[in-house]
Amino acid sequence: MPADRGTPFHIGELATRTGRTVHAIRWYEAQGLVPGVSRDEGGRRLYGELHVGWLDLIDRLRRTGMSIAEMREYTALALQGKATLHQRRGMLAAHRARVAETIADWKRALSLVDRKIDFYDEWMHTGHRPPLIPAETPRVRALAPKPSKPRKSP
Repeated sequence: MPADRGTPFHIGELATRTGRTVHAIRWYEAQGLVPGVSRDEGGRRLYGELHVGWLDLIDRLRRTGMSIAEMREYTALALQGKATLHQRRGMLAAHRARVAETIADWKRALSLVDRKIDFYDEWMHTGHRPPLIPAETPRVRALAPKPSKPRKSP
């Protein structure tokens, strides 16, 4: 991921453009999550537009719960180029499914919070305690069966 697309810039400008601190950018780099950083004659890091987009992706993956280890794996795959397109897409699709499930869980939780607020609003408005909010039956997550190990013959 070369920094030479467009005019390269230094870490301070990257920090300004991405809203991250210099410290955070260096930490991401140390974790192997900012590939293709080159250096100028003075040894200072040089970045390009690709790094701006890369940091945005990494930040969004982090915010949606992807682990640093998974991000490292994704980054390593990206560095291998076109040959890993299917693997990268698969990783992101699996991550998306986990994010969608988390959002659905949060929406259910938010619905209960909203009903509880309405409960208190009604109580304060009428002066009488409303009926209890019925509890939802907890959703049981289906666990995929573990693959069975081949048995050895005696």
